[in-house]
Amino acid sequence: MMKMEYVAANDLILHLCTSYLARNLKWAMLCDSFLDVPYQLLNTCIQHPELTIDSEKYLCDAILLWLAANIRKKTIEDGCTGMLRQIRCNCLPLWFLAGKRRCCFFAEFADENVDAILQLAGHPSVDVGNICADCDLSCMQIRLTEFTKKVDLSGCPQIRPILLLSLLPPLYSRDIMERKKFKRPLLNLQYLNVDHLPTLTFEAVEEVDISNCPMLDLEDALKCFSKSFPSLRKLRAVNYVDFGTEKLIRLLARFPLLCNIDLTVDVSPLIPAKVSVVSSQPALSPLGSREFPNDDHCPWDALLSNMSRRQLSNITRLTLQGRSDIADSDLRKITKSCASLCYLNLNGCMSVTDSGISFVILNCILLRSILACDTYFGQESISALCSGVHNLEDHVEPQAKKPLHSFASKFHTLHIGGCMGVSEASLSELLSQTLMIKSVSLRETHLVDDALDRFPGCSLEMLDISETKVSSLALAHLIHRNPGLKCLKARGCKHLSLNFMDAEGREPSNLAYSSTELHSELGKSCQLEEIAVGWGFSFFSLESLKPAIRSLRTLVVGLGGSLGHDGLRLLPAFSPLLETLMIYFQVISDSLVINIMKTLRKLQVLALCYCFGQISSLSFQISMPNLRNLKLERVAAWMTNTDLIILTQNCPNLVDLSLLGCRLLNPESQDIISCGWPGLISMHLEDCGEVTAHGVSPLMNCRALEDLLLRHTGTGIPKNFIVLMASEMPMLRKMSLDICDASDGDFDIPDFSDRCFLSYVKIARCKLQRCSLDLHKLDIHKTPVHKETLLLVWDSKKLTRAVIKERL
Repeated sequence: MMKMEYVAANDLILHLCTSYLARNLKWAMLCDSFLDVPYQLLNTCIQHPELTIDSEKYLCDAILLWLAANIRKKTIEDGCTGMLRQIRCNCLPLWFLAGKRRCCFFAEFADENVDAILQLAGHPSVDVGNICADCDLSCMQIRLTEFTKKVDLSGCPQIRPILLLSLLPPLYSRDIMERKKFKRPLLNLQYLNVDHLPTLTFEAVEEVDISNCPMLDLEDALKCFSKSFPSLRKLRAVNYVDFGTEKLIRLLARFPLLCNIDLTVDVSPLIPAKVSVVSSQPALSPLGSREFPNDDHCPWDALLSNMSRRQLSNITRLTLQGRSDIADSDLRKITKSCASLCYLNLNGCMSVTDSGISFVILNCILLRSILACDTYFGQESISALCSGVHNLEDHVEPQAKKPLHSFASKFHTLHIGGCMGVSEASLSELLSQTLMIKSVSLRETHLVDDALDRFPGCSLEMLDISETKVSSLALAHLIHRNPGLKCLKARGCKHLSLNFMDAEGREPSNLAYSSTELHSELGKSCQLEEIAVGWGFSFFSLESLKPAIRSLRTLVVGLGGSLGHDGLRLLPAFSPLLETLMIYFQVISDSLVINIMKTLRKLQVLALCYCFGQISSLSFQISMPNLRNLKLERVAAWMTNTDLIILTQNCPNLVDLSLLGCRLLNPESQDIISCGWPGLISMHLEDCGEVTAHGVSPLMNCRALEDLLLRHTGTGIPKNFIVLMASEMPMLRKMSLDICDASDGDFDIPDFSDRCFLSYVKIARCKLQRCSLDLHKLDIHKTPVHKETLLLVWDSKKLTRAVIKERL
């Protein structure tokens, strides 16, 4: 009897442990003890009906991590394949699955399923039709339980049919006859009447991420979510260019609890303040959006009138970054529908005017954060921010309404970097009223010392003053008043350097307060997590900063900075937690790079750009499994295919690669890159020998590419390359090419309807110029130099073609 009770108790404990582990697997895999979990317990957990994960990639990582540590144990050799088969590969992001082609445990599964995903993404109706006929649909369903709070489907081009299959009742997964009845609706997700669809409901789901799912119609997906996820509060849907703002209100109407929406798209490189436009079609001007439409003819207002205020008041955070199709009239409608808006991101929205932004500020009285970098934010918006907040209660007589504090005094975030329409005086007045500000971006503005001196805040956590005229003295005083500063970006600030001279060759008087003392103030006052510096930064600055950079995660040292040999040697000891290191124009050597690779084991991003000194392939013979982003620009002229192979072996998990000036590479390099890093998301190759001299076929194996740059890499790129890549690469959004590499001297341009997922294409054109160093008149040598760039930018409404002078 006692033995039976003991067995029952053990079974109960095992059941409870399995259930707990299944519901908290994502957390458990971060614990050191996860690798010691018994095989039977983990295997049971994986098959548990309560297994709860945000994304299938976390389960895949957990299994592969555990197998790597335990595969030598004979007891699990036979069960290895069984565990891997529990992974629903059809639900994995394309980049993630493609990257696993090099995994010794998972390569076979990855190869099979990458092709299946691409077929499913390209022809979802045919494949679902075959699947519906006679197989178990569980492999085609995302994991949803009563405990699921977040659903992450980002990066899955195949998700359209899978999403619907996941929300159907179990009857349609098990019963073949019922499934055949329902076959036609499954094949036509875009024609579904969701109101009559028997979908499951998951009350606990509060957050959904469907970013970068190019084959998924966002509006159709949201119809499904409105029934299955009634408690949805946060939606992230990045890079849905075709989702115009006229659909936004309909979205709000379906989700009364939704309070956070992110509809970011790629910011167009066509920023008028940064480029010199030779010609454009249509013309680049936001003035056409300045006039608001007549309310009598506005279809949105009719819709809004049928919606209760209660439904609209929950939207507090709205991100529209990069949406150049947003106009002033759209802002007005959004303002009217989102009465509780606290946070608005308009970065890169170049079709809205200063008047449109000021309208939002004046009418969203709860607004506390506005991000409007690279827009027409200017004097009107500043006047709105500096105006008084009035008591707006209905029972108060107009003459009794008294101004309280200015709008700016209650703001927490103000990002207006790149907005050159703001004068020094206006900027100074604005900053003098920002009492509660925590995050400020003023890069590339007319910021001077007077403005910083008038800043009264003491809660600053993030400050970006890059490319401004601020001095060490003014910045040091501000830092002294803001000891909570965690992020400082100050690249390109020449006035921070003691060596800076004004236009007449004189040292400004305010440089008496040295940059060393500035960094000493930072060291005494702050605990930094991110810093970007340049002029005035040296090894002595690093020593002064030592107390402040123990927990540093990101360091960028640009032009004007000089870490020196000792600075780079001691950096890992000063900041052992670094995850991102980007250095420009520094003196480097093999010993320094090897030391960085050996000691900074958490490093995920490494950029060595335009540096001096001698490094060789020895620098990259240290294994860096955590490195995800590698940028080598003008520092690896010695790189051959053999060196590239070594790089793929020691940095196997790269998703972002940029090589500039590797002239010894040849067509075989394409095979090395595509086989060594099959999961690449971004690939930039410029001035890299003859990589594309014989065509670009091997690059087609990098099926998850989102960003591709090929310039001066060999004249073998076919005329139809842009159209071909857009049709074959479902995730591709950005391309940059050069006419010099076109085998036929030109490229075909896709029509608006044939662009697939592309958001912009840059095509540079060169001209031949005589080399000034060539003294042999009989053998004149001409080199290609940049002439102009053709920019093609798509939004939800149109294609914009522009020719600019700059080489972007």
